[in-house]
Amino acid sequence: MDEKSLEVRKEEMETPEGIERTRPGRTYVPQADIFESNGEVVLLVDMPGVDAESLDIVLEENVLKLSGSVDFEAPEGYDLALAEYGVGNFQRAFSISNEIDQSRIEASIKNGVLRLVLPKAVPTMRKIAVKSV
Repeated sequence: MDEKSLEVRKEEMETPEGIERTRPGRTYVPQADIFESNGEVVLLVDMPGVDAESLDIVLEENVLKLSGSVDFEAPEGYDLALAEYGVGNFQRAFSISNEIDQSRIEASIKNGVLRLVLPKAVPTMRKIAVKSV
């Protein structure tokens, strides 16, 4: 296969000029592992603290956009003494080729790890009849 099924577009997520974020705080680019077999591509994306309710996945014009938010609250009755872990939102985008069957993409999240299964499209072949004009 000469052409990749999935092109990774890793960018620093900065707010474009003239656009304001609706949520204060940092935005991180989550790390991802990508596995490929003959039938599918699987993405494992690290989004600690994100659950299904705070995750948004949109596929638009062959770009798969992921965004997740994390709300951190200290346990009741405690004050934060030291923070070594930065809490913020996550955003990342992946370009999807035509080799992926976009109608069958599946997503699940468990323990802050998003699993996306992108089935490859089944190649089709058909004979085209030629008419005499």
